[in-house]
Amino acid sequence: MLNLKNECLHPRTKQPYIQAATGGRDNSSEGQQGGFSHGFVVHLENEEDRAYYLEKDPAHLAFGKFIDGIVQRVRVVDYVPGVF
Repeated sequence: MLNLKNECLHPRTKQPYIQAATGGRDNSSEGQQGGFSHGFVVHLENEEDRAYYLEKDPAHLAFGKFIDGIVQRVRVVDYVPGVF
């Protein structure tokens, strides 16, 4: 997952376009994980890049196919920092 930062290339520039990608195994003692064991955050510059990442990026789409059947559940939350 984290290597997508290097593998996902912008369709026009052919350069990596994910601004940051972080993640890891849950280590919370609060008990509010809802059955999730890992979390990942991908930062993209704008909604156009997000749409490409979700709908067309070959590396991201291939990763999704690769984890199908391995990962049981996925929860996605999209947000704009500071917008509540």
